[in-house]
Amino acid sequence: MRRNGYTVEINNDQNRSAIRDQFNVPLQIQSCHTAIVDGYVIEGHVPMADIERLLDERPDIVGLAVLGMPAGSPGMDGGNGAPEVFDVLAFDKDGETEIYASYP
Repeated sequence: MRRNGYTVEINNDQNRSAIRDQFNVPLQIQSCHTAIVDGYVIEGHVPMADIERLLDERPDIVGLAVLGMPAGSPGMDGGNGAPEVFDVLAFDKDGETEIYASYP
């Protein structure tokens, strides 16, 4: 995110579940990283293009999530294998999800 001009504050909070509970992140989509970006939750390896789209469109959702750590997602592109197919999910305050974007 820094490379894209955003100011980033990192908190290595050992009680991530409290943060996820506070922001209503459904258990089934919780991942390895949680970020709060201008009031939205970003869970896992969400591509920057989708975060920027989210901030431009400002939909009535809690946030975006990528399940697991798929090859080809941000931070997971260092391997020699082909990128995996993965979805970016939008989720709302009731825990409902829908596909926001699909890759590759």
